Amino acid sequence: MRLIALLLLGLMEVSLAQDPFQWLSSLHSRGYASLQADNTGGECPEECDCPPTFPIAMYCDNRNIQKMPYIPSRMKYVYLQHNQITSVPDNAFGNATNLVWVMLHENHINSVGKQAFAKLSNLNRLYLNNNNLTEVPSNLPRSLRDLRLNHNKIGKLAPNAFEGMENLTILLLHHNSLQDIGVGLKGLKSLTLLDVSRNQLKKVPESLPEMLHQLYLDSNSIGAVPANFLNQFSNLQYVRFAHNELTNKGIPQNTFNNSGLVELDLSFNKLESIPVVSTSLQHLYLQANQIKEFTLGSFCSVVDVMNFSRLRVLRLEGNEIGAGDVPSEAALCLRLASDIAV
Repeated sequence: MRLIALLLLGLMEVSLAQDPFQWLSSLHSRGYASLQADNTGGECPEECDCPPTFPIAMYCDNRNIQKMPYIPSRMKYVYLQHNQITSVPDNAFGNATNLVWVMLHENHINSVGKQAFAKLSNLNRLYLNNNNLTEVPSNLPRSLRDLRLNHNKIGKLAPNAFEGMENLTILLLHHNSLQDIGVGLKGLKSLTLLDVSRNQLKKVPESLPEMLHQLYLDSNSIGAVPANFLNQFSNLQYVRFAHNELTNKGIPQNTFNNSGLVELDLSFNKLESIPVVSTSLQHLYLQANQIKEFTLGSFCSVVDVMNFSRLRVLRLEGNEIGAGDVPSEAALCLRLASDIAV
């Protein structure tokens, strides 16, 4: 009876808004990791948990597993993160072709069979981040919507690495060793979030997907932004160029004067003046540059009662100007700003 009461207590503490499969983690945190799950819902590898109330999920995370376990055919959700797995062979998912989520992050994977994921035609999420991959795995399913390859050692992208993946909306490639993206992302028609920060890029990638909503290029070695760069996007609102090598010469006039932008991060670069931005921009980060003058014309071409900037946050600390350099007319132009740091 006492064991039953403890199980119920663990279940009650898990919010209904969370992943319903997390009840096992609640037991583990209370010191009941040695309890074996009731696998009456079907076969289950000895080293994993397969809750009978959710028979299509298999939990093998944090088990010190060193190789891919057998996956029963009924499974749709497989959690294999935080283990010691080093390879994913071609037959790893041969018996479970209906998988929807595969979580393999935070292992030591350095090799993936060319056909390992080829038959997973329903796969929606694939997390391979925080491993030792040097290239994007071959033959990834075209059904993918969320692909995470960040924190690996990927040095280049094959032109066909993401071929046919028109459903992909999230692609995380940050913390790799990419020097050039090429045109490998051009066909990702549904991509809304692209993170290629903390790589070794020296230029802005070409042929980026038109539907991007968030683009993160921070912590690279980019020295210039192409003319009319933002004109290729219809939905882009968040752009980060922080920690690069940008100078004013490398930013053509009115490059960031785009009415669609909501947030622009140009901090930790080599700018000497404030670039012209749209009056619709709401968040602008320019700290730790070499800016010598507070140019109000960068925010408002005309300063009067009817014309003003929608900026709410403006960060300028760590430059060569102070609060005394802000002109009095800024009160009209930047009337909506609640946070101006100089």
